Amino acid sequence: MTTPAGEYPPPPLTVWQRTWRTLAAASAGGFVWLFVAFDQWDQDRPLFWLDLALGVLGLVLMQYRRRWPVVIAIALALSGAASISTFGAWGIVCISLATRRRWSETVPIGLLSIGAGQVFVLTQPGQEGEWLINIVMSLLLVGVTIAMGMYIGARRDLFESLRDRAERAEREQSLQVASAQAQERTRIAREMHDVLAHRMSLVAVHAGALAYRSDLTAAEIRSTAEIIQANSHRALTDLREILGVLRDAEHGVDITAHRPQPSLVSLEELIDDERAAGARVKLRCQLDDPTTVPESVGRTAYRIVQEGLTNARKHAAGATVRVTITGRPGTGLDVEVRNPMRVGHRTADVGGAGYGLIGLAERATASHGRFEHGLTPDGDFVVRSWLPWPA
Repeated sequence: MTTPAGEYPPPPLTVWQRTWRTLAAASAGGFVWLFVAFDQWDQDRPLFWLDLALGVLGLVLMQYRRRWPVVIAIALALSGAASISTFGAWGIVCISLATRRRWSETVPIGLLSIGAGQVFVLTQPGQEGEWLINIVMSLLLVGVTIAMGMYIGARRDLFESLRDRAERAEREQSLQVASAQAQERTRIAREMHDVLAHRMSLVAVHAGALAYRSDLTAAEIRSTAEIIQANSHRALTDLREILGVLRDAEHGVDITAHRPQPSLVSLEELIDDERAAGARVKLRCQLDDPTTVPESVGRTAYRIVQEGLTNARKHAAGATVRVTITGRPGTGLDVEVRNPMRVGHRTADVGGAGYGLIGLAERATASHGRFEHGLTPDGDFVVRSWLPWPA
């Protein structure tokens, strides 16, 4: 899609930009005036002062060229019939007008400037017989001036268009990242909802047993009360995590749909499935008992390993993937998925759109943990996370 001519307004001028343009216009006008100033002084003294006055007035009018571009350009073009010292100001104004890239403005003013130049030759002393050279020079100057303005305007519009596209792409990327984060929060909340419902159902069953069973022994009552206490504490923990995940989520999102709840206990099954699909995976799990890992932590660790294996399958097919899980209660759970990048693979290709890694970062943050990923100096791609594991 092409950008309409002059769609983007020019950026405001700084003090230095105004200054050097004024100095350039004054220098150019004064230089060309020297060719006729002595003849004017000797033969037509009033014309000398008129030329000088119009030159100074042109420098003043030039400062308002962006406010009234067409009017100022017409005024300076007409003044060229009696003054050559306005040449510098006229050039700056016409270049500024041509940056708008509107032929309906530039062509008539260009023709008016050429005509005014011919009138100047006829009215100036010592310029007889110079009309042919003057018309050629006028055509050349007007053409170059308009071409410069058109070029500057085209580049200006191009840069502004590219900047606008870059800002729009950045906004769209931010919206996509926010959408990915919101979707991941929703997925996490759904899984936590299922776990919380399971906890509360256990509490309800055992509380019902205490309410309706009168034949329980003291030991059975104490054991049932401990189960209720433990599950109530875990339910409160899960509820706090749900509220933390949903604190920025949109209202009205359904988080009650059923979702599977894999954890570290299901890790062997996940890796067996990957191996059955042809992947080469080496697992090093240094946990005494994976079942002792809290379900929310184990679920996050499972998702990290799952995403790491998915990335390896997409970007390093056939490479050996090493999964390492270490930790103990009180120190936390460390999860690492490492695979070498295939030869010729570019760093920019890692992770595709990156939404899976964004989701893992959200999971780790929701669990009050840390998450990182990237290339090592050895050329391996590593997904690594630390998750809190209460004692």
